Amino acid sequence: MRLLLIEDDDRIAGPLTEGLGRYGFTVDHVRTGAAGLAGTTAAPDLVLLDLGLPDMDGLDVCRSLRARSAVPIIMITARGEEADRIVGLELGADDYLAKPFGVRELIARIRAVTRRSGAPAYTPTEPAEAPEPHQPATGAQTLGPLTLSRRTREVHLDGRPVALTPREFDLLAFLADDPGTVYSRQQIMDSVWDPHFFGPTKTLDAHVAALRRKLGDPGWITTARGVGFRLTVPGDHTAAAAEAAG
Repeated sequence: MRLLLIEDDDRIAGPLTEGLGRYGFTVDHVRTGAAGLAGTTAAPDLVLLDLGLPDMDGLDVCRSLRARSAVPIIMITARGEEADRIVGLELGADDYLAKPFGVRELIARIRAVTRRSGAPAYTPTEPAEAPEPHQPATGAQTLGPLTLSRRTREVHLDGRPVALTPREFDLLAFLADDPGTVYSRQQIMDSVWDPHFFGPTKTLDAHVAALRRKLGDPGWITTARGVGFRLTVPGDHTAAAAEAAG
């Protein structure tokens, strides 16, 4: 299946093209709306359209594409406002996927859109070396005043429950697998989110900030500048340093 990706950010377009290629898609990538409308590539079976393009609004690209073709269009954008979604769909887009997202979600959207459009069903091939999902240790774990139960997905601090979102729990459980170990941002994104996750990594910072706030002390998750994050029991790292020095 041939896809046309209209996306100006190479940090997203490159990995996305590679990730979709692993599932058997052929991806033609252009960086501007004008290039997407020029039709210099082979006719695509589906268009992946970013709205934030450097030369023109993606909504205008959507309008122009729909005026001349019935090709399915999935808008991919960081714009999350309902108004943008409604306008895009009214202009003829078939679906809307907000960044950040994982490649499996995108493929599910592609299959649904092609099914609705009456196009031949497409079954993507699985990558030859699909990464194994992160499998945390089972059972309860106690770290100072913090107790984490992977079986029940519950967290208690000083005996009081801490309400976490599913992703916040997965992030905490991942870091707790080996307390004190620094995990790179990429390791965390690959394991807690998706090996083919496309979108700004600031979503990781937002989840770290939320965890620090809910745990009541930023010392629970410390930053290794330029590398990533580690889980520590507040106060223990000082004791460990003193022990090492002595």
